[in-house]
Amino acid sequence: MESALAKQVYDKLLSVYGPQKCFLEHMTPFQLLVATILSAQCTDKRVNMVTRDLFKRWPDAEAFANCGREELEQAIFTCGFYRAKADHILKAAKAIVEQFHGELPDTMEGLLKLPGVGRKTANVVLGDALDKPGFPVDTHVRRLSALIGLSGSSDPEVIESDICAVMPPETWAQFSHLLIVHGRTRCPANRPDCPRCELKKLCRHTKTGKSVGKKASASKKTVKASAKKAASPARPAKKSTSKSGRES
Repeated sequence: MESALAKQVYDKLLSVYGPQKCFLEHMTPFQLLVATILSAQCTDKRVNMVTRDLFKRWPDAEAFANCGREELEQAIFTCGFYRAKADHILKAAKAIVEQFHGELPDTMEGLLKLPGVGRKTANVVLGDALDKPGFPVDTHVRRLSALIGLSGSSDPEVIESDICAVMPPETWAQFSHLLIVHGRTRCPANRPDCPRCELKKLCRHTKTGKSVGKKASASKKTVKASAKKAASPARPAKKSTSKSGRES
């Protein structure tokens, strides 16, 4: 990829949308970690609805490390895949308390040591809560990278490497946000508004009707959709509580 293309795309999107910030509401880096885990296969709007009450009940890693699994599952049920997400949150919280003295690691290496934390989650926390370089690659970033021609791969880690190699570190988090907001507003999946797109003079797809890594990306989406359908969860049963007990 030519560095000039990435910089032109960044400058254009910044001029159109202005500076963006993380869409997930949080007060601390740890809360952003939890919110990002919950955001997998879930909208930011839904996550924000859930975490407003969630963080009142359990505000930090120590509180989450000591909360009941069934209580947590019930509290996050509407975010989907609640059992796996509850497991990741609980294990990450316990690791932070036991291995990092209650403090969230502030490096990619440290964050990746936490159970259930991958590069996307770590990059979100680095770029939006710790003021460090981080380029999260979500479905919008992966899709637009292929359409525009920013990367020749559908692998999130390769896309991250390709873009970070040609963009200044201080722009990484902002670039990710700009691609996401453009994907949501102008270039949604299967409904791209190419005629009115602000990037039509730069976009490979607009010019040629093709995208980089399109076939590979489509295959991954098909597999993911099938897995999601097969793993449709059932709602956890509420446990009866006394007046002094916690309600789910």
